[in-house]
Amino acid sequence: MPHATASDGTRIAYQTAGDGPPLVLLAGQSNSHHWWDAVRADFETGHRTVTLDHRGTGDSDKPDEPYSTEGFADDVIAVLDRLGIERADVYGTSMGGRIAQWLAARHPARVRRLVLGCTSPGGTHGVERDGGVRASLALPSATAVRRALLDLMYTPGWLAEHPGPYGTLGDASMPAYARRRHLVASDQHDAWEVLPLIQAPTLVLHGTDDRFNPAANAALLAGRIPDARVELIEGARHAYFEEFREVAGPLVLDFLAGP
Repeated sequence: MPHATASDGTRIAYQTAGDGPPLVLLAGQSNSHHWWDAVRADFETGHRTVTLDHRGTGDSDKPDEPYSTEGFADDVIAVLDRLGIERADVYGTSMGGRIAQWLAARHPARVRRLVLGCTSPGGTHGVERDGGVRASLALPSATAVRRALLDLMYTPGWLAEHPGPYGTLGDASMPAYARRRHLVASDQHDAWEVLPLIQAPTLVLHGTDDRFNPAANAALLAGRIPDARVELIEGARHAYFEEFREVAGPLVLDFLAGP
């Protein structure tokens, strides 16, 4: 597995596939590149996809020290530098979308087009998940938490027809301390002040039935990012990109085809 070296010496594992203009795919909290396994092929016919294992996940180093969404964005830059990619399209979902906000705001010359999926500006301006969702994810039973996650990610009908395995429920190889570090990094994200600095054309995607990260955040992001466009996917939950891939995939590809 190839690695890039971040500015602090942490080794970041990355993966590439396909041919064409580069497209960086950024996974959610406590997930490795396997988050994208179910849909990655949808983008590979026209793009060279680049994924990475966030520090603390997969084959990347797992330092026991504070993580941040800004720091994760710097790790993406290290991967792009290692690959010799000066400019890329970026598609981030969930915490990956939070990372993508910093990437586009702080490194505008490196991002051609930006897609933010099921994500939030964070901080006091973001719309938080309700207390019931938080309680379901803090249950002492791992089985109960997994059941709650599945319900937040997918609709019951889709789950009935797709028994798994699922790539969006977290990296089982992560040490407990790294999971905590990811949770804190995501919870402390606040890009509100820098969102107007984003220069890349931006598409904001969200499922209307997303309780894990409420859909109201889509309008907040689009209202803050110059000329951003919003597309809401009716009936979709947090993993809209997988369950509703026949809707979401073409939306993203059509958007990326722009100049």
